[in-house]
Amino acid sequence: MLSYDQRTLKIFAGNSNKNLAEEIGRYLNMSLGQADVSRFPDGEIKVKIEESVRGEDVFIIQSTCPPANEYLMELLIMIDALRRASAGRITAVIPYYGYARQERKTKPREPITAKLVANLLVSAGSNRVITMDLHAGQIQGFFDIPVDQLEGVTILSNYIKEKNLDKVVVVSPDVGGTARAREFSGRLAKPIAIIDKYRSAFDEVEIMHIVGEVKDKTAIIVDDLIDTAASIIRGTQALLNAGAKEVYVCATHAVFAGPAKERIEKSLHDGLFKEVVVTNTIPIDHNKSIPGIKILSVAEIFAEAINRIHNNLSVSTLFN
Repeated sequence: MLSYDQRTLKIFAGNSNKNLAEEIGRYLNMSLGQADVSRFPDGEIKVKIEESVRGEDVFIIQSTCPPANEYLMELLIMIDALRRASAGRITAVIPYYGYARQERKTKPREPITAKLVANLLVSAGSNRVITMDLHAGQIQGFFDIPVDQLEGVTILSNYIKEKNLDKVVVVSPDVGGTARAREFSGRLAKPIAIIDKYRSAFDEVEIMHIVGEVKDKTAIIVDDLIDTAASIIRGTQALLNAGAKEVYVCATHAVFAGPAKERIEKSLHDGLFKEVVVTNTIPIDHNKSIPGIKILSVAEIFAEAINRIHNNLSVSTLFN
């Protein structure tokens, strides 16, 4: 039997983020594998792998971003097709892992969708998962296969560091994001603050108080995603009311759902945010493009992770 490093590395992509997949391919000096991922006339997903993958080390790049149901099914069907084509190992590369916000039961009769999706990926035939900044770290434990979680703070913190900002404080938008903010602050060697908030409904946020000193400082809010932008706007207002000099917002995943685009545009225009920095784990289409927003690429770190896994090398050294 061939070892993985003797097997050919092949990369395929669904339709969710082709530009990122092609950029990853360029870093690896290879083209994407040939696959037809389209639709039958009734809307069902049609997948055909158009080259041999027998015994090969295969990586599928697909974010489960909106429309999440469509892209999740594309990923599952591609995994099934590759498994039935006798691929040697199948790794699902999911830059944005959707359905992650329901990772535990907070009320009776609620699902745990993050676990459900993990089960579906494993049942379809995935042997490994690579992702970035899961909504909750414990989601890794929902899988019975290896999961490599890459860190967006590596890219975001390097960008902020290059700005040489004065009197910086790194802010977690809630108690749950403290570990992420602490990692970010450690890379900048700056203090941390925490916004204590209460969510009365999904899109209704009440700021209770701010833990830490933000007066006359440049505040950097660090979050895993921006959905409707309600939380970051309320958090920014609270920081400015507490005396912060200016506010930058850093988030890995630009979901930008519902009124997010209009809210962010208005906030940037009104000077509420100094800058909003995100990555391209989710593509930002022309309808959601926002002047003044900074988009950083995650292609290099994903390409390096793929290369290291293919060659049986450590992935954790990427973050040293």
